[in-house]
Amino acid sequence: MNTSNQSEFDSSNLLVFLLKWRKPLVIVSLSAALISAVVSFIVPEQFLSTVIFFPANTASISKAVMTEDVTGKNDIVAFGEEEQAEQMLQILYSDFIRDRVIEKFDLMAHYEIDLDDQYKLTSLIKEWESKVKFKRTEYQSIRIDVLDTDPQMAADIANEIARLVDVVKNRMQKDRAAEALKVIESEYTKMRDHMKAVDDSLTFMRKQGVHEYEKQIEMISGEYYKAIASGNAQAATKLEQKLDTLAKYGSAFIALTDNSEYERERLILLRSKFEETKVDATEDVPHKFIVNQAWASEKKAYPIRWLVVVISTFSAFLFAVLAIIVIENYRKLQEQNVA
Repeated sequence: MNTSNQSEFDSSNLLVFLLKWRKPLVIVSLSAALISAVVSFIVPEQFLSTVIFFPANTASISKAVMTEDVTGKNDIVAFGEEEQAEQMLQILYSDFIRDRVIEKFDLMAHYEIDLDDQYKLTSLIKEWESKVKFKRTEYQSIRIDVLDTDPQMAADIANEIARLVDVVKNRMQKDRAAEALKVIESEYTKMRDHMKAVDDSLTFMRKQGVHEYEKQIEMISGEYYKAIASGNAQAATKLEQKLDTLAKYGSAFIALTDNSEYERERLILLRSKFEETKVDATEDVPHKFIVNQAWASEKKAYPIRWLVVVISTFSAFLFAVLAIIVIENYRKLQEQNVA
């Protein structure tokens, strides 16, 4: 069996084999080159436009600008890392961005998709996915590639996608911040009204003569006993009235003053949170650093005609060689069976 295989291999010397079948191989190769050349000129030219940007490290403008950050984690000018890049990629793949771009540039008509087609949306999405690509680079930046027959259209689509990244992320954060703002605003309003009532009560008590209860009660009590000891009834009566006032409002004054410091700190904290959340719920902030904006390419990216011709010709040549080998071996096998 091995001797037979070795003799078949020897009789199929490459140079002899190619010379023997040179005409069919040349015809197949030339035909493939001609056909691929024609096809490469028929295929519409595609132009590539690219946007490259880095995601921002922080998404909250209030934490980056209004909150003290000794760690530097919320630096508004810091580039994002892998986590932020992955989040940005997920946003780029959102239906919102795709649908907004399709609507703005009327891609259904631009891609020449039949509106009467039963699966027109599926065809549109496939066309979109074949022409629009997103990927994270080794430098943790994001790359948007757009192919189109119109170079300016490719650039416009790429830049619009990059712009919509901020729109989507701001919208998502605003929706969440708006819900949080309702809760914080309600708590802040309640605490503010409570503190106003406390201040009004303390003001009223001070007008009644209650300022520093413990010191006053100690001092007035001493003066009262001195007045009694000296037989000064008029002074003792006045001092007794002050003691009655202190006794009437004293416990309430102590309770309000003891709690007011803690409650004021809480009010300040709520006010700070309210202002921060209000900024997040109402203000827009960029979430990326643009490195390269897309521009209309002067040179097509696809098809690369010479490469199409070379690959097609070589593939046809290789297929023809394999086909001839199979046919020759089959004939030899038939001859052996007849013999």
